[in-house]
Amino acid sequence: MASKHKKAFLAKFSSIASLNEEDNDLAQRSKFNFSYFVPDDKAGQDFKDWNQDELAKLFNKIRVYTKSPLNYWKTQNVGKFKVFVNYGAFPTNTDFTEPKHIPIEVEWCRFHLENIPRLIGFVIPDSCHDEIQGSKGFRFDKNTFYVVFLDKEHKFYKTNK
Repeated sequence: MASKHKKAFLAKFSSIASLNEEDNDLAQRSKFNFSYFVPDDKAGQDFKDWNQDELAKLFNKIRVYTKSPLNYWKTQNVGKFKVFVNYGAFPTNTDFTEPKHIPIEVEWCRFHLENIPRLIGFVIPDSCHDEIQGSKGFRFDKNTFYVVFLDKEHKFYKTNK
């Protein structure tokens, strides 16, 4: 019979996560990238414009959203709104200005945060997923959401109400 210390020692190893585990879901989790963030759009906000409570809610939502693939969030609702919506093109009925540094091939999207606030950004089209970009060997990932704007007042994709 194994000693109490030996069992405790072995238990440490059985609880260690591994990329090789069958049920490890790291690769399917969505990713958020802020390198294209525009803090000075006339309709959007910078992080410093949101109070501590609003920022805490934002990062708690992102933490939750990163537990599942982006496609999962397209099927989920918050009240009557979809959590994640892919608009495709930059909207025409918007108070935002389309940034010139964003590649033209991307698909514009939004995440619903609270009642009105949205997180605006883009994804790589499915057709580009896993393609190698340039000569450095990095691949495009359709499961990454590139954050461009904070939309506290729902001015990115304006609807008639």
